[in-house]
Amino acid sequence: MNNELITAALAKHVIEARLEDVPDEVINEAHRTLLNWVAVAVGGCKHQSVDIMLQTMPAANRNASIFGRAEKTDALNAALANGISSHVFDFDDTHLATAIHPAGPVLSAVMPLIENGKIDGREFIHSLILGVDITCRLGLAVSPHHYDVGWHISSTAGIFGAAAAASRLLQNSEKQTRWAFGLAATQSSGMREMFGSMCKSFHIGNAAKNGLMSAMLAKNGFTSSEQGIEAKRGWANVTSSKHNLSLATNGLGKKFLIMDNSYKPYACGVVVHPGIDGCVQLRNEHNLSPNEIERVDLRVNPLVLELTGKKSPKTGLEGKFSIYHACAVALQHGKGGEKEFSDSAVNDPLTQSLRDKVHAKVDTSIAASAMAIHITTKDGRSLFKEIKKVLGSLENPLGDSALDNKTRDLCQPILGKEKTETLIETCRNMAFLKDSSKVVRAATL
Repeated sequence: MNNELITAALAKHVIEARLEDVPDEVINEAHRTLLNWVAVAVGGCKHQSVDIMLQTMPAANRNASIFGRAEKTDALNAALANGISSHVFDFDDTHLATAIHPAGPVLSAVMPLIENGKIDGREFIHSLILGVDITCRLGLAVSPHHYDVGWHISSTAGIFGAAAAASRLLQNSEKQTRWAFGLAATQSSGMREMFGSMCKSFHIGNAAKNGLMSAMLAKNGFTSSEQGIEAKRGWANVTSSKHNLSLATNGLGKKFLIMDNSYKPYACGVVVHPGIDGCVQLRNEHNLSPNEIERVDLRVNPLVLELTGKKSPKTGLEGKFSIYHACAVALQHGKGGEKEFSDSAVNDPLTQSLRDKVHAKVDTSIAASAMAIHITTKDGRSLFKEIKKVLGSLENPLGDSALDNKTRDLCQPILGKEKTETLIETCRNMAFLKDSSKVVRAATL
């Protein structure tokens, strides 16, 4: 593919692609992606970040729903709110090859478009597949240099997926979709410096809001460069010192990157998941209690300390970026859900004491998805575990039953048992429903 035609090729694909050409296994994976996103969006709906955003942003109308809540706002602010809530727990999906959380920008952007009940489940699911594909393809094209320099790739690439999915549902023309991509390119932002604060989840909400706005503006004739991605002063060249734009179109329409999506068993960054997994296993295998532990030594990939090296987190959001806290709560509680990354968990004296016993050393031979854990007990025992295929990885994926239970854990306290079961059934059968807005009704109060 000529790099001068990338924006046009992607726009053409978004508009002309047919769901009939999508294999059943891809549709099934899209159902899983939808369910996981809805679960985390509902689960995070009462976070302070969502409250602040809704109190701050005036609504042009009240036509769009906020998942897990009763109040409504306008379409753009709903995309922002749902994007924030779906990412604030850091419990969402992950395209492991790029570290992108693709569903957040895409689904948060299109949910306001399906509320009128005029879009069937097939078209809605297809928009999700297309949006995730565009996001991850562009992410691959600029990785790893784009992320390494400090861009939060989930938002900077995610805005294109949001614009793509929204353009599809708005029935934009190819030209309008090229404009939407140009508008997305000029708004693409989000910096890794913000990790550990509310601003990280704002990146996802903002990508959703601005991706939706890009598609809406283009629909009404708002012009942009039609080479916003590949031009000399376009997105790829401005935001990444090296890129391979052919990766954005290789296998387009034949290889579906949603199949490379993964779902988290733990409410934090994926690079610490092997540590949690290993510590939980050692705790359970040896019936360990925190007061038996003298020292915990980790051998980790360099990315672990780069992303999650906070030794003394003060808030739950900071705790999600602390390998020390993650291993401490895993040993203390035997799990790593949202409660283990709350403000109270981070400031628990026993957790803090255990956290101080955790030591991490970089080992370049360790893969980013692996970790070696060595625990020394006070009575002199030496316990070891090496995690090579962490739970939630493509090699050891979260199964349907586990994903359903994750949804129940996050949604039942907010929606109740009956509505949560309806939500699970709705997501798992979306492509067969005549009215896609059923998911919005099931996920709101």
